[in-house]
This record gives sequence, C-alpha cells and structure tokens, in this order.
Amino acid sequence: MRLLYICDALAVYGGLERVLIEKANWLAKQEGYKVCLLTVNQGEHLVSFPLHPDVQFEDLGIQFHQQYQLPFCRRFFLNRQLHRLFRERLAYQIQAKASDVIICTRLDYIRDVISVKGDKPLVFESHSLCLASHFECDGLLRRLHIRYLQLAVRKAAMTVALTQGDAEEWRKLTPRVCVIPNVVHLNDSGLYSDCTAKSAIFVGRFSKQKDVGSLLRIWRLVHERFPDWCLHIYGGYGEEQDSILAKIQQMDADIQVHETTSNMMAEYRESSILLMTSSYEPFGLVLPEAMSCGLPVVAFDCPYGPADIITDGTDGFLVKAGEKKYYKDKVCYLLDNVTLRQKMGRAGQQSSQRFDASKVMPIWKNMFEQIMKR
Repeated sequence: MRLLYICDALAVYGGLERVLIEKANWLAKQEGYKVCLLTVNQGEHLVSFPLHPDVQFEDLGIQFHQQYQLPFCRRFFLNRQLHRLFRERLAYQIQAKASDVIICTRLDYIRDVISVKGDKPLVFESHSLCLASHFECDGLLRRLHIRYLQLAVRKAAMTVALTQGDAEEWRKLTPRVCVIPNVVHLNDSGLYSDCTAKSAIFVGRFSKQKDVGSLLRIWRLVHERFPDWCLHIYGGYGEEQDSILAKIQQMDADIQVHETTSNMMAEYRESSILLMTSSYEPFGLVLPEAMSCGLPVVAFDCPYGPADIITDGTDGFLVKAGEKKYYKDKVCYLLDNVTLRQKMGRAGQQSSQRFDASKVMPIWKNMFEQIMKR
C-alpha cells in the first residue's frame, strides 16, 4: 500500500513530529508500505527524528509564514498566491506518488487537499480538538473560518480523533469518525525512576493551552511545604515565554527552566512526579511517556486527553479542571509519600504500554485496509 502524509513541518523535537515519524517508520518496516512524508513549510530545516530508509521525505517549499511579515491587504493576496502554489505542487506530488490513501494532519490544508486529490480516499488525522478555537478564545472571524474548514471534513473517508471525547464532537459534523490514540515513544531502556529524587518535572510550551501560570501558582504553595523539592520545566518557548520567565525570576520556589531535549526519557527517570496543568489537551503525550519511566502523574481533567490516559488513584491523579487547591493537595500528598509514588509509578509502567506502536499501529493498518475495500 502507498501512503502520502501531508503535514506542516518536521523540524522541531515535538510530540506531533515524533508521532508521525514513528508511524511512518513502523508502516514501512513492519508492513512494507510505501510511505511518503510531504511537508509544506520545512524549508532548510533538518528532519527532527530519524527516518526509516524506506520512508520518503519531500518538502513542497510553500513557506506560508511569509505572509505574516506583510500588512493585512498584501497578506491577503499573498495568502491566495501561496495556496494556489500549494495546490499546484500538491497535485503534482499526488499524481507522481500514485498513493492509495492520502492522510492530512492539518485542518488548514484540508480544502486544498480535497480540491486536488481526485478519487483518492482522504483520511483527516486530527491532532487538535474539534473545539480548540473555543478554548483559545479566537475571534469571530477566526472561528467562522475554522468552521468553514471543518465542514469540509465531511468529504474525508475517515476522520481520526485521539480521544473518545473529541470524537463525539467530530461526529456532530461527520458520521465517519474513529478513535485511534497516539503512538507514544515509550521508555525501552529497562531503567526506571525510583521516585526518591526530590524533583518534579513539567514538559510543555509556555502557552495559554499549557496554563503555566496555574502551574507556578500551585508550585509556590507546594514549595512552601516542601522547600527541598525542585521543579524542572522543559520547554521554555511559546507566546507567553517572556511573561512566564519574568514570573519565575521573581519567585523563590526552586524552579529551573531547560530547553527541550531529544532525550527526555533520561530527564523523566531523574524525576519523581510529572505535573500537567493544561486547560485542554488533544491527547497529552508527556503523560504516558513519563508513566513509562515509572512516574506518577497529576493533571487537570481537561478536555479530553488526560482522562483517556490516567486511571485516577491508580497511576496518577485527575483533578477537576480549575481546582488549584485540590491539585496542590494531591501533589503534596504524593511528595509526602514515597511508597505511593513508587506504587503508582509501577502501575504507570504497565498502563502506558497500551500506547506502544505494536498495539496502536495494527488499528491503523486495519483502518487503511477497510477504506481501500470501499
């Protein structure tokens, strides 16, 4: 089978980039599929994670970000030109690759793909929430544009959601929806945290979605009771970077900020607990990653990812969204009980295995085969 994945870029050490590359590698290696990863805005950047030798990679070189350097009127016309160029180059690649199935991973491209795909079946792989624009408080025009794009999803052969909650929202727009969780890069070193280090870890961007502000307020209270514990934050970039870093500098709460690294597993294993304070999560890759390293996790029960990953009270704690005091209490409870941390950590090692490629990828294979039979 020939598969053509269309994505934005594979240039950073991010969760989406790792997921797409690991899926492509697995399909090429285990099933012998002919897989091509087609990026739109890669430019001169190197691919962030290793590709299997049989996985093709090409970049269309559209560089949509060019438009944002211009005033609104000129931006509008350049946007139209770039989308026209995108359709032309994409149509050529679709014909040249002779793919059996096209997979689009970005909603912004869905109408362009539909306009040039011909009779090729299209799978829309959603890596954001159907209701993401509501959580981001986007303006009316942006929401209307997103809904315009979402309505086109009805022309896809299948929409793949990451969680049951998000799938229910997509089913309000199209009946052809299934749930396939993310493939997660799990700890395979045979080494695990013993949960004795006085170190908590947070991994994520400095963005409104990740709600680092709530994390800092919670940690300030936690640190008052456990002053010998340190919070390590991995990420340090995003639209709220400057304000968050300024707040951290003003705090006396033993918080250390680090750049992202390609070897997060080693950092998880040096910690004893993972914290997540997101206001919404399409999935939440860092949760099963950390669990596979033996860490208990604490997260708000936000739409929709954490509830599909955490078994409350067994491998971590789910806290009602916005309940910062209760969240603080759960963190303190874990910090005060090493035996519980270790017990939850062992449970997390086991429960995280359901996101291994050997469990998830056969679901993808079956879905592709069913689409081809239609």
